[in-house]
Amino acid sequence: MIKNSNQSGFSEEVRQGKRFKFGANWCAFLSSVNEKHITAAENSLRALLGINDFEGLNFLDLGSGSGIVSLAAKRLGAKVHSIDYDPQSVACTKELKKRYYPDDDRWTIAEGSALDEDYLQSLGKFEVVYSWGVLHHTGNLKKALDNALIPVCSNGLLAIAIYNDQGSITNFWKKVKGFYCANQVTRLLVKILFIPWFFGQAVVFGLIKYKNPWKYFNEYKKNRGMSVYYDWIDWLGGYPFEVAKPEEIFRKYQKNGYLLENLITTNKMGCNQYVFRKNF
Repeated sequence: MIKNSNQSGFSEEVRQGKRFKFGANWCAFLSSVNEKHITAAENSLRALLGINDFEGLNFLDLGSGSGIVSLAAKRLGAKVHSIDYDPQSVACTKELKKRYYPDDDRWTIAEGSALDEDYLQSLGKFEVVYSWGVLHHTGNLKKALDNALIPVCSNGLLAIAIYNDQGSITNFWKKVKGFYCANQVTRLLVKILFIPWFFGQAVVFGLIKYKNPWKYFNEYKKNRGMSVYYDWIDWLGGYPFEVAKPEEIFRKYQKNGYLLENLITTNKMGCNQYVFRKNF
């Protein structure tokens, strides 16, 4: 069963400030974005969707975050519409547009929520709806998964990434994330405890796989053009936090007439990635 938070509980968390500031994290990441990050995001997008030519495609980035995927889709030729619930994430996306496509009306950016059904209805239809690592942070995963179907056009693609359900491990990380978001002191404590641990794991992994302790960090930039450090922070603080098993996502969308075109799973913390095609 897809693990879901109570929406009223989520509202209470927001009121108390117990929600990770995703936009602030992406604003910090933005200062380090360079051509290598953008090229990596382009390559990742092509590989996940199985599309080389984006020319003329209507692309919806549902939860644009830093805006780097929106930028990648735009550079690949798509007409892009980027939305995010977090005003700072919207600002990040606007900043990237200002840097690279300041006067291009084929890239529009707005503030909007994956939980707002009426708003999503108003956007029209898109050949590609992309929502990587977003829906499980809304506080209502079930509704977000349903709403993500709204803007997909006939024969269009839906690409999503949802945190993997690891049972008791998931429960542990949910407590860590909630603790991180409680206040500034707990945030510092979590960073002090886990960042050195993550760093040590990365060094050991680099030694084992690449015979180079720093190789892991260099290779990580090829992962959707993201930064390992800011992804660590995103992981530690990413709250609300919901998860699902691959078979649950598959069955849900299969019942809605969608065909699975690509699936990349993980057996550890992180996201399972799905690409579905609307078969009607």
